[in-house]
Amino acid sequence: MLLCFIGSWLGQSVTDWRAFNHEQLDHHSATISWGEYWVNADFWDRSLQNWQSEFLAIGTMAVFAVYLRQRGSPESKPVGAPHDATGESN
Repeated sequence: MLLCFIGSWLGQSVTDWRAFNHEQLDHHSATISWGEYWVNADFWDRSLQNWQSEFLAIGTMAVFAVYLRQRGSPESKPVGAPHDATGESN
């Protein structure tokens, strides 16, 4: 999983770096190297915005899953029931 995370983060950094340099060229500004992009605020802003949205989505799913289970959802087993009791009601 760590390799998947690092690989996707590196891929994101390369594509964001290319987009950043294209935007710099559009504004007749100097481009930067990939290494320089890693210390640039644009890279960290994009990375943290992406992570924020992912954590929000996962957190929301976790909260709703617990809420629906506690509320007696027909798609969930009662709290404390064995694993094979899914879909049964008390």
